[in-house]
Amino acid sequence: MTDARTATQELQTQTIDWIRQSQDTVVDALRTWAEAVQSVMPPLPVSAVPFADKLPAPKDLVEDAFDFAAQLLATQRKFAEDVLQVTASAAGETPAEPAKKPSGAK
Repeated sequence: MTDARTATQELQTQTIDWIRQSQDTVVDALRTWAEAVQSVMPPLPVSAVPFADKLPAPKDLVEDAFDFAAQLLATQRKFAEDVLQVTASAAGETPAEPAKKPSGAK
C-alpha cells in the first residue's frame, strides 16, 4: 500500500510541477503581449467607465475568491474525514488518524 501511495504522491508532484510550468508560460506570454499593447496604445482613462471607482480591484476579487475556495476545500476535507471516521466505526474498523492539514491551510 505504501508503494501505491508513493506512486500517487509522485504523480501528484509531477502534475503540480507541470501545471506551474504551464502557468509560468502563460504569464510570460501575457507579459509580452501586455508590453506590446502598452507600447502602441495610449492608456485608457479610468473615469470613462461609469462607477469605476466603486468596483473592487481585480486583486481583491482574486484574493476573496481564493480565500473562499480555501475555506470551502477545508470544509469538504473535514466532511470527508468525518464520513470516513463514521463509516470505519460502523464497519468495526479502527478509524484512521485524521489527515494533517497542509502548511498554509486555515
